[in-house]
Amino acid sequence: MNDMQTNGDYSARRFSGQATSSSSSSSLVAVAAPASIRRFTKQLVTDSILNNAALNAAIKVLPENYNFEIHKTVWRIKQAGAKLVAIQFPEGLLMYACMISDILEEFADVEQTFILGDVTYGACCVDDFSALALGAQFLVHYGHSCLVPVDVTTLPCMYVFVDISIDIEHLVGTVELNFRPGTRIALAGTIQFSSAIQLARHRLSSQFPSLSVPKCKPLSPGEVLGCTAPVIEGAGGREGGVEAIVFVADGRFHLEAIMIANPSIPAFRYDPYARVLTQEYYDQQGMRDVRKRAIETSRSAKHWGLILGTLGRQGNPHLMDMLKTKLLDKGLETTVFLMSEISPVRLAKIQGIQAFVQVACPRLSIDWGEGFALPTLTPYEALVALGDVPGWWEDDYRKENSSRSNNKAASSEDAGGGLAATTQVSEVVCLIERTSDQLSARSLSRREEHGTALGIRSRKHGTATF
Repeated sequence: MNDMQTNGDYSARRFSGQATSSSSSSSLVAVAAPASIRRFTKQLVTDSILNNAALNAAIKVLPENYNFEIHKTVWRIKQAGAKLVAIQFPEGLLMYACMISDILEEFADVEQTFILGDVTYGACCVDDFSALALGAQFLVHYGHSCLVPVDVTTLPCMYVFVDISIDIEHLVGTVELNFRPGTRIALAGTIQFSSAIQLARHRLSSQFPSLSVPKCKPLSPGEVLGCTAPVIEGAGGREGGVEAIVFVADGRFHLEAIMIANPSIPAFRYDPYARVLTQEYYDQQGMRDVRKRAIETSRSAKHWGLILGTLGRQGNPHLMDMLKTKLLDKGLETTVFLMSEISPVRLAKIQGIQAFVQVACPRLSIDWGEGFALPTLTPYEALVALGDVPGWWEDDYRKENSSRSNNKAASSEDAGGGLAATTQVSEVVCLIERTSDQLSARSLSRREEHGTALGIRSRKHGTATF
């Protein structure tokens, strides 16, 4: 920041959270972006941008090992003809927001940038609605992949993964040191390390010819979200199956998703910052027991609270409508709540409700589990409680899931999947296709898939405890 201020040329134009100068003083809500804003382009970044000495000097203020794709962003905004641009960051990157805002205003012919300051937890939180309401004509979302496709956002949107360069030699050496040659390894991680994963895969291919990088549509190869992870072929101890998962990340949140999806495969986490490889453990049965208790407790509820998440694109109105219809058809009372932040403290203040269903992030229900005073279910769990689908502990579920697994085995390179046998996204997709004409499988899998799978975080020693 100090380096940028000493340059002096573009440190003054910082802006966050106000209406545009052309907006009416009585309203902050703006109309849709003009038709002249171009959503898609195919040309290459021009030399005039790549070789701009002043731009390259400004980029040096940012960390060298973080790829913010500034040249591409400047080119893309110019190609779109956007003058009002919104930029959105997860909290870990928010410290660079003002620097990038200044760069875009100086070099991309942007008249004004909007820094969206609401918390951004993941790929589901892309906030194109707020950007449009502020009058923005273009949105740049940093740090996450395209879970919400650019062809469905309300204004032209660009995703910048912010690829982070790490010591590939150390990662490769760590794997070679800790696993015997020929071990069948699945290599995955968060989106920031996707390039490192591919490079490591290439370097390790001679000693580990069966090494795979699993893929779960619509994510990139090797990418795992906290709510969405691939079911790896050969799991469960079958002959020729994957023997170990090596996950590149500095935390457990995303790793837990792939552990839930593949409970029989030992999981190891490589921290690229601490440069340490650790074996991770997870209490699968404990998670199932806690969720089963919440479901069974909610079956006696007469008044249900339906919570639609309003943080970015977390909420799925179609799924909410389907759940409300089902509850009303069974003679149950419902109250709808709109919330951007869902927490045990907030829900504890609400009186008269006997069970909640939150259509936002599945990890909220599971991570905080028994922290909620009342059962707080995910959509899948609510449907189990209502008797519309069998629970994972029931024979009907096991038979149906076994048949579907045999017919739709996931491959390591082109697998779709959710989180664990107890919470298969495919189960919910099939159910909604049967019960709601309003919701298509595409909209669920590409836009709100995160709202139907389940996950869990632990509270003690990195493993689930209950």
